[in-house]
Amino acid sequence: MSFNKDEMLIIPAVDIKDGKCVQLVQGEPGSEMVKIDNPEKVARHWEELGAKNIHVIDLSGTIDGVTSFEVIKKILKEVTVPIQLGGGIRDMDYAHQLLNLDIERLIIGTMGIQNPKTITELSDEYGSDRIMISLDSKDNKVVIKGWQEKIDKSPSEIANDFKEHGAGSILFTNVDVEGLLGGFYTEPVENLKKSVDLPIVYSGGVTTMDDLKKLNESGVEGVVIGSALYTDKIDLTEALKYQKR
Repeated sequence: MSFNKDEMLIIPAVDIKDGKCVQLVQGEPGSEMVKIDNPEKVARHWEELGAKNIHVIDLSGTIDGVTSFEVIKKILKEVTVPIQLGGGIRDMDYAHQLLNLDIERLIIGTMGIQNPKTITELSDEYGSDRIMISLDSKDNKVVIKGWQEKIDKSPSEIANDFKEHGAGSILFTNVDVEGLLGGFYTEPVENLKKSVDLPIVYSGGVTTMDDLKKLNESGVEGVVIGSALYTDKIDLTEALKYQKR
């Protein structure tokens, strides 16, 4: 499913840790504000409410190095809408394994940033539409390894490199505001949007309908909503009205 410039996809997040659907504060282990059994049922719930895509992040894979492969397969069996998936993808074998499932887009972070040739290889084999590079930003610098290590470049400085390597889209997460339910700053995503001609999906701090309005105006092709949905600060049915420009 390609992105449409006339549409901003509203994408509910289903983050997996220890077999449960969770929402962490700032990605910190032990900070769960939400913990729900059967992530596959949660994903189906969002689809039933009208979501056209589901955003799945394997936090167990990212934080503990133990992938949630069986849970991912359950989610794929439970829903019919496209899934974009990231987290814990540390080698090419696992990337191939996931792409050979019915994953719409694979989100590559640390592995791709440390070795951009992996993006090229995956894009050549599966098509750039299925390869999304994750650019996570803290203090306007890209962070990797579960947000624990910072590199001395901004997302805008390296985004075009990944377009050249074959990435078909960007997941941009503003770690400064992720999980805090306090809104977000428009400047970082607007700067990234101006610097690269790739579809951008934004994540981090989306808390109100006004946040969605600002993102829609920024021109991003998608927005991931996590904690705000699970704490009833945003109603998905209302949010979906912002899918059209």
